[in-house]
Amino acid sequence: MVQLLTAGMILQSFGVYFVHFQEQFGWSRTQISAAFSIQQLETGIFGPIQGWLFIKFGPRKVVTVGIIIAGIGLMMLSRIQNLWQFYIAFTAVAIGVSLGGFMAMIATIANWFEKKRSRAMGIAMSGMAVGGLLVPAMAWSMDAYGWRSTAFGSGVLLILAGVPLGQLMRRSPEDYGEVPDGAAADSTDEDETAESTSLELNFTAMEALRTRVFWYVSFGHASALLVVSALMVHLVPFVVERLEYSTATAGTVVTLMTAAMMVSQVGGGALGDRVNKRYALMVCLMGHAAALFGMAFATNIWLVALFAMLHGASWGARVPIVISIRADYFGRKSYATIMGFSSMIMTMGMMTGALFTGFVTDRTDDYTLAFAILATLSALGSLLFLVSSPPPLPERLQRTARLRSDQRQA
Repeated sequence: MVQLLTAGMILQSFGVYFVHFQEQFGWSRTQISAAFSIQQLETGIFGPIQGWLFIKFGPRKVVTVGIIIAGIGLMMLSRIQNLWQFYIAFTAVAIGVSLGGFMAMIATIANWFEKKRSRAMGIAMSGMAVGGLLVPAMAWSMDAYGWRSTAFGSGVLLILAGVPLGQLMRRSPEDYGEVPDGAAADSTDEDETAESTSLELNFTAMEALRTRVFWYVSFGHASALLVVSALMVHLVPFVVERLEYSTATAGTVVTLMTAAMMVSQVGGGALGDRVNKRYALMVCLMGHAAALFGMAFATNIWLVALFAMLHGASWGARVPIVISIRADYFGRKSYATIMGFSSMIMTMGMMTGALFTGFVTDRTDDYTLAFAILATLSALGSLLFLVSSPPPLPERLQRTARLRSDQRQA
């Protein structure tokens, strides 16, 4: 639900705000896209800190504070009069969304599930897809009541609905006498549970950073986000400017995209528990690339809708798998911190895709070149997952495994 609120009222609706900002302030595509890039820069810089906050204070406190900050940021957004105020307000929104949304949620899911982790990620993150269904309502609200009233109301609603939801977050099953996947930690099994925990695959953050696969997965993820950020910011302006449709029609295209995302997110999660995640991720990135490349040359609304749905399906299937593969490779204990460091690299994709598209389109007055270049980079990035084999155990875990083996033989 928290993902639904932040995605529907902030992330997925950014393109609708984009059109209204252009109309009222006359800002360029680059200037508006820069706000989205600032948001992603904040996520990258503070990613490791967010992971530490999650481990130190738990998801309940972190999510609650994040939601309040994001809500206040939206209220600030409703009062902006110039570009620097826009950047400050959106930075506040960015900090809140980072603390109250993605990072806390995926770290919590990684702690609670192992056997069906990808499926659990898919179900949990479907909130982001469902949030996209709110985009037509956001577009209607901005047309009917103005973007300022919509931003202020969104901030109030986010706080009123999000804070109670944040209280439902729980750090880990061990805090409640359970183990991952819902099994009870009976006292008769305490010795066995303790032994399995000691042998559990758990890299430290520094150990993960020393592996090649950490960098392969992180940069592969970043290449997918080139496409995600480009369309998250520019899909609505693309439909309005190139095809000359209304923001309401553009919102419908976003709805179709997120509907495809919602279906594939659950299906992709289930698939990720059954197939080799590396190959599944390669296919997803090729889907991203094909969708954006096709959209670059699309000349009617039906083709745009078709390619938007392909992008949504690729996005939805990819997300739970690319999140779960890190937990599969590096374990649960330091997952939040590892994801925080990885987000510093992923952010490069989210920052670059939207800003590059705005910059190139301002100079060519057309989206074709920017979309085609980003699609090519995403296709090349898919190859990184081909070489993303599981990492070797760090020496510390190898010694533990040898010691346990010697004890059993004795």
